[in-house]
Amino acid sequence: MISPVSMRLRQRPLFLAAMAGLACALGAARALPPTMGKVARVLAPLCMTSASAAGSPLNKVEVITSHALPNVPGKRVTFVRVSYGPGGFTPAHRHSGSVTAYITKGEIRSQLGGGPIETFSVGQSFFEPPGSTHVVSANASNTEPAELIAVFVADEGAELTTLLD
Repeated sequence: MISPVSMRLRQRPLFLAAMAGLACALGAARALPPTMGKVARVLAPLCMTSASAAGSPLNKVEVITSHALPNVPGKRVTFVRVSYGPGGFTPAHRHSGSVTAYITKGEIRSQLGGGPIETFSVGQSFFEPPGSTHVVSANASNTEPAELIAVFVADEGAELTTLLD
């Protein structure tokens, strides 16, 4: 059995790499606001396939940055900020690529496929394998906002999010 300390040490390099990538992406986004506005307009349709994705009028999906991966031809990394208003949610959906989500504000309830519903707080993260069904993605609070940063790695030109019936 792996001890909790050993598990944290194994996860630390991945967490540090994700945070370094996030810091670089945020720095680039601040340095290139006019360019980022253009990128966001191009990529926004890839992030949601329906205007009905909002469970609250305060919900917002915003592309932070997106880059082709030169060392992985045909793949792109995209950082997205998902803000949920009180009681906000995204309907059941799936993503075409791998997704790692990092909670930056409040608490997010999440359920993948037939797994358990889990609640993640600020500083925690979760992973979604390509094609998995994200049954629950919601703000855990009906009074406070919540936010996460999602990092997608997907095929170039792929629709990042597809809502399910």
